[in-house]
Amino acid sequence: MNSEKFLTRRIFAGFIDYTIILSISFIYISIFGKINDDGEYSVTGIKTLPIVLFWFTYLCLIETFLNATLGNYIVKPKPVDLNTGKEINLKQSFLRHCVDIIDMFAFGIVATIIIKNSEKSQRLGDLLAKAKVVKVQ
Repeated sequence: MNSEKFLTRRIFAGFIDYTIILSISFIYISIFGKINDDGEYSVTGIKTLPIVLFWFTYLCLIETFLNATLGNYIVKPKPVDLNTGKEINLKQSFLRHCVDIIDMFAFGIVATIIIKNSEKSQRLGDLLAKAKVVKVQ
């Protein structure tokens, strides 16, 4: 495994993963949502739980137990523990993704800036989780 920036691969993997998450969420909201005062579909209360559970399952559980999301499987970057180089655990995966909204702000500009300026090519989520991304051969 090689440790480099892999910026294009990481952006593409994130694009694949969040396209899936947003598409499923959109479909779910279209089916189970109600039209709000602005004329848009929305879900509130307990109906938001499946969206959060899907996000957690897709990003955290799959990344932990299969060692890659679909985007990472296709493009070949892999998150590993910063200190051991072994697969990340569930806590690290959750920490990596709980700040995705910041990392992905403005189409990933925050993550790109942090990755380019980080000694170990880490985005905010990686720094928080004490993880790094390597390329699988």
